[in-house]
Amino acid sequence: MTPEAFVDAQTIVAAPPLVPEITLHLASEVTPLWQATEATLARDNLPPPYWAFAWPGGQALARYVLDHRDVVEGRRVLDFAAGSGLVAIAAAKAGANHVTASEIDPFALAAIERNARRNGVRVVIASQDLTAAPPERWNVVLAGDVCYERPMAERVTPWLREAAKAGALVLIADPGRAYLPDAGLEELARYVVPTSRDLEDRSERETRVLRVLP
Repeated sequence: MTPEAFVDAQTIVAAPPLVPEITLHLASEVTPLWQATEATLARDNLPPPYWAFAWPGGQALARYVLDHRDVVEGRRVLDFAAGSGLVAIAAAKAGANHVTASEIDPFALAAIERNARRNGVRVVIASQDLTAAPPERWNVVLAGDVCYERPMAERVTPWLREAAKAGALVLIADPGRAYLPDAGLEELARYVVPTSRDLEDRSERETRVLRVLP
């Protein structure tokens, strides 16, 4: 089964609670999709299919972008570790001139393509690991919920700071993950995001939108 067919077969179309303007291919339940992913790839103990859920950080960042169009309007924007592509789609809807969504998961790439088309926006997809090279000259870099694991946070945080030093406006959104840096961040907004108890340990999470300082 191709990633595209898998996305179509294993998801429903729904709007994230905080961003009703956007509809996505999302999982209705965690366990069946997780098991289907393992069966399709013939691999056990895979991480959850992150692309199939609207995580709190992504919802908060998408909401912020839609409510503050001037952040992205007319600019070249990167949605880093895009997952479902929610933030990229929000940036395109808010008037960004050029939007790239980066992901390395082939299922996520298929989901982003479908989600962008469903929402009537154009998003360029980058499938390479962008952290393997210095950041390009983006005007805006958006990253939702990327500090959930130590290896990820330790690889991504310096890269995001490098992008900020190069002149990009770098925004992240975090719902209280353990590996968020303690310094070098400026809070811009807070949202209470409804969450699923299948994914989180509570029914909602307070999520901050933060600027990464150079």
